[in-house]
Order: sequence, then C-alpha cells, then structure tokens
Amino acid sequence: MANRWKNTLKESDATPESVYLNRRQIMAGLAGLGAIGGAASVGLMSGSKPAVASTDPLEPNTLEEITSYNNFYEFGTGKDDPARYADQMTTSPWTVKVDGMVDRPGDYTFEDIMAKMTIEERIYRFRCVEAWSMVIPWNGFELADLLELAGVQSSAKYIAFETLLRPEEMPGVNFPVLDWPYVEGLRMDEAMHPLTMMATGIYGRDLPNQNGAPLRLVVPWKYGFKSIKSIVGITAMDQEPPTSWNKSQPREYGFYSNVNPEVNHPRWSQASERRIGGGLFAKRVPTLMFNGYEDEVAGLYAGMDLRAHF
Repeated sequence: MANRWKNTLKESDATPESVYLNRRQIMAGLAGLGAIGGAASVGLMSGSKPAVASTDPLEPNTLEEITSYNNFYEFGTGKDDPARYADQMTTSPWTVKVDGMVDRPGDYTFEDIMAKMTIEERIYRFRCVEAWSMVIPWNGFELADLLELAGVQSSAKYIAFETLLRPEEMPGVNFPVLDWPYVEGLRMDEAMHPLTMMATGIYGRDLPNQNGAPLRLVVPWKYGFKSIKSIVGITAMDQEPPTSWNKSQPREYGFYSNVNPEVNHPRWSQASERRIGGGLFAKRVPTLMFNGYEDEVAGLYAGMDLRAHF
C-alpha cells in the first residue's frame, strides 16, 4: 500500500455541500449571503502548515439549486445539462479495464475495487482553470493503491485514463465538442503521489452522476479538468498519453496543467481566483502555487520550465 495521507482538516473547513454542488446560482450572483462560518483550509500532508482561505460567510443553497450546475460535456454544454441528463447514465454494474504495462491486467468491477481499498475522507482545495475555487471533502482511496493492486510495472512512465462513452445515455457526445471519449493522463510519479486519489463520494455519500459517479480522479494541485470523471479505463504506458483538452486546444491546455499563478490562460489571468460562495462580487484572493500544495509536489517538477511545461 502507498504511504497514507493524514488529513489535517475538519469537515467545517470545507465549502458547504450546497455551495459545492450549486455553482450556477452562485456564479450568477443569485446566491444569498448568510451565516455559515468556518475558514476554507488547504488539505496538506502530515506536518505541513495549512494555508487559510477567506472566511466570508455563505448561506447554503437549496437542494434544487445545488444540483443545477455542472460541467460534464458528455451530457451537454449547458450548465444545467448534467443535472437534466446524467440520471440516464447507468453506474451499476461498473467495470474499469486496467491494462498496458501491468502484471495483472483485467476488468476490475467497482465492487472488487472497493473491497480491496482503504476508503477515507480527504478535504482538498479545488481550483478550476476558469479561476474559481472551493474546498471539497472527498471520500475515496489513493490511486497508488489501485495501481499496486494491478501490478504496475517499473518500466511504465505514464498512466492514461478514459471516461465512459455511451451515446445512448450521454446526449452530449452526439456533438463534436471534443474528440470522444474524454481522456486524461498523468506522469507516473504524479499518479503514485499520496495526494492523488480516486474519489467515490463527497460529504460521506456516493458521487452524484453529474460529479463523476462512481469513480473519478482527484489531483488537487492541478486544474479541475485533469480530474477525469466516470472512469472506465486505466492504462499504464511508457509514452505520454493524449489528453482531451490538450488535443483540442494545445495552446490553452497543457499536459501538466498545474495550478500556477504565474502562467496565465491565453484569455484570462490565473493570478487570482474567486471563492465560490461569495456571490458575483466576491473578493478575489491570490492563487497559490500548485494550489497550495507546493511543499508536497514541487519536487516532482525540479529542473522543469513550468512555463514551457504548463
């Protein structure tokens, strides 16, 4: 098993559940402000000093509001499309094909995976490439444990991931927004890092379909689109795998996509971010290098030009 990560945060540190699931109302400036206290802190490795985010009070949104906004283009490009259509996605039974440079390739059922993994809560920062952020309590396990279960070989250098492609349940894939299926990838040391996890739930409940049920990647020091949803394929390989947004717009979305306030998106600054829950005119706060996980992950990129390898 991989080295265990020690959670340093309380659930009260997290973005409220209603605020997390409802982005459309908040980002449109329609969410009310109320009286939920608590700082949003950074989930760090044991012994690290957590950074503290804004403590502006927020009012939770209703259940109807919290399920009305998401980005999951397989169900359409409208922000309410995932909530409208994601219930069409069948998540049981669910199988993940693990292949490539592994000793034990095969079709792993979700139940088999869960029976062998240590499930825990991780409260992490989440930073979208669109320059908004939040703090989320995920439930899941370290990706390294699954890779070790499959017997990833020492000669493998990268891990590729693939999202479910089921046109009869995913109306969005009928449009060429991206080259379907959605694919992502990590370098092996990123994949094996103790912060990298496979999420199976949020707030102690199963992942909603629109949030990537039943199994999604979470890499907290990278922009959110790297955290691929509804995974059905994992491949160990010795070449850098293609990734969907990099294939679509390589000038805007690099393979690494580490959170970096010094490297702007071509169409907007990444130097600051707006914390979800503060309303349309919420005060922006500086973005932290590697989303606040610099002490934990900067060594992975020692000697690299992070502007060239964005």
